[in-house]
Amino acid sequence: MKLTRRTILATVAALPLMAQAAMADGLISIIVNDPSNPYWFTEGEVAKATAEELGYDANVAAHKGDTNTESNLVDTAITNQAKAIILDPANADGSVGAVKKAVEAGIPVFIVNAEINQSGLAKAQLVSNNAQGAALGAMAWVEAIGGEGSYVELFGAPSDNNAQTRSNGFETVLTQYPDLEKKAQEVANWDRTQGYSKMQSMLQANPDIKGVISGNDEMALGAIAALKEAGQLEGMVVGGFDGSPDAVDAVKAGELTYTVLQPVAIFAEEAVRQADHFITNGELMVAEEKQLFDCMLIDESNVENYTAAFTLDQSS
Repeated sequence: MKLTRRTILATVAALPLMAQAAMADGLISIIVNDPSNPYWFTEGEVAKATAEELGYDANVAAHKGDTNTESNLVDTAITNQAKAIILDPANADGSVGAVKKAVEAGIPVFIVNAEINQSGLAKAQLVSNNAQGAALGAMAWVEAIGGEGSYVELFGAPSDNNAQTRSNGFETVLTQYPDLEKKAQEVANWDRTQGYSKMQSMLQANPDIKGVISGNDEMALGAIAALKEAGQLEGMVVGGFDGSPDAVDAVKAGELTYTVLQPVAIFAEEAVRQADHFITNGELMVAEEKQLFDCMLIDESNVENYTAAFTLDQSS
């Protein structure tokens, strides 16, 4: 199921929120990846604020991509008798056991941002429409580069399905242009420092590239730092993915060609509202487990409509 912002807001508006808030109590445990990344920080803070608005206690913890830490955090949520867990999983396969453990303890799990490779465990998996977002970004990237030239790609964490989905989305678009040539692809694990070092290596081996397409903003910002240092940023087409505040600043500065906004502020809130509906009513608010939220392009034409972290005003 694909949910638009309008659909979400209409659904939320239809809920008896005052009655729910009066009935709500207990803990909602929110487990994210790494809040040092502004994307995951926003995910956790929005979920926490929504849970508290609905009358719950809420805490945010981070596994930083480690499944053992994630498992321990789920144990803590079970011990604390959490009413629900909002989980951004550490690993598509490796997080299945932690989710099973919570479910067996009678705690509903609502997955956000990244999927697990087993259906029927989580009550919902709310994720960005990564294939749509990758195609959207790749088309903007092709237009900016003029449909020809050599380029490199920065790939996210292989344990996260989003990395391959985005890369596949890029490939689907870019391979339609025979005058584009991919010179290299490096894994930089969603990390700015790794993006910087991998970009340095790829640039040394391929000094004549015209562009960089990146699976997220942090890697793209690392690439920009390396290109600046080498004196090769001018005229380079660099594309990002996430819609982070730093990336938006880079778009405004003319350093990043675009970023693809993931609506994390929308689906983090929506996951908590769906958890609350299940806790309160004992039934799902949305029947479909996998729910896709469309991404949006941010470039120089609309960057001034970025009103808050990971939020684009489309009313104008």
